[in-house]
Amino acid sequence: MQLPIYQIDAFTTRLFSGNPAAVVPLKEWLTDEQMQNIAAENNLSETAFFVKEGNSYRLRWFTPTVEVDLCGHATLATAHVLFEELDYEEEEIVFKTRSGLLSVKREGDKLMMNFPADDMPQKEAPDVLFRALGIRKTSATYKTDDWMVVLDSEAQVARLQPDIKMLSEVEARGVIVTAPGDNVDFVSRFFAPQSGVDEDPVTGSAHTKSAPYWSKKLGKNELSARQISERGGDLVCRMQGDRVEILGEAVTYLKGEISVG
Repeated sequence: MQLPIYQIDAFTTRLFSGNPAAVVPLKEWLTDEQMQNIAAENNLSETAFFVKEGNSYRLRWFTPTVEVDLCGHATLATAHVLFEELDYEEEEIVFKTRSGLLSVKREGDKLMMNFPADDMPQKEAPDVLFRALGIRKTSATYKTDDWMVVLDSEAQVARLQPDIKMLSEVEARGVIVTAPGDNVDFVSRFFAPQSGVDEDPVTGSAHTKSAPYWSKKLGKNELSARQISERGGDLVCRMQGDRVEILGEAVTYLKGEISVG
C-alpha cells in the first residue's frame, strides 16, 4: 500500500527551523501498530494521521514511541497540508481529537489554532527534577500532566543542559521551562524524554499551559512567545476565556510517498 506523506516545518517561515512534523492523509485508518511503526520510522517528534469524517477530520498524533492526547505543531502542520497542498477551500478546519474539537482558521499569513487552555496549579517538584535540570530548588514549579518550571531570565533557559536520562525519571508527559523574554513576552524550552522526545523544537501544546500563566503574570491577553531550542520557533498566544488561540506559520519541506505492507 502506497500512502502520501508530507513533512512540514511548523511555527516558522524558514525551512530548517521551527518544528518538523510528518503528516499522513488517510482514506481509512491503519492499525495502531502500523501508525506507531510509521512514526518510529519517521523519527520526528510527531507524525500526524487524519481521516475525513463528514465535514470535519479525525486527527491523531504519534511520537516515535507513544500516541499523545494533544500536539500543537503537528496540528498546525496538518492544517497547512490541507490548506496549501490539498486545496481545502473552507475558512475553518475542525479536527476531532482525543482532546476534543480543535479548529484552525487562516488569519493573514498565519494559521490560528483554538485549543483548550490549561491552568497549572503550583506544586512542589521532586528533587530529581531540579537535579536533572541543574538548577536551584528555589524556582517556582507547576504541575498538570507536565511540570512547568519558571526561571528569572531568558539566559537561564538558554543555558540549560539537562541530564536527559535523569529527566526521564520524572513522572510527567514532559517538562516546560519558561522565563520572561528579552524581545518577546516569554520564552520556553520543552523536554519530553518520557514521551520519546529529548527536546522538542517548538511545542504548541505546552503553550496551552504557559500562555495562561504569563497572561495572568503580565496582565496581557495577547502574548508573543519564542521557543528557544536549537531550531527555534515563534508563536502568538491569545487568551479567550478557557481557550487559547495559538498562531503560527508553516512551510512545506517534503512531499512524498511511503510503502506500508
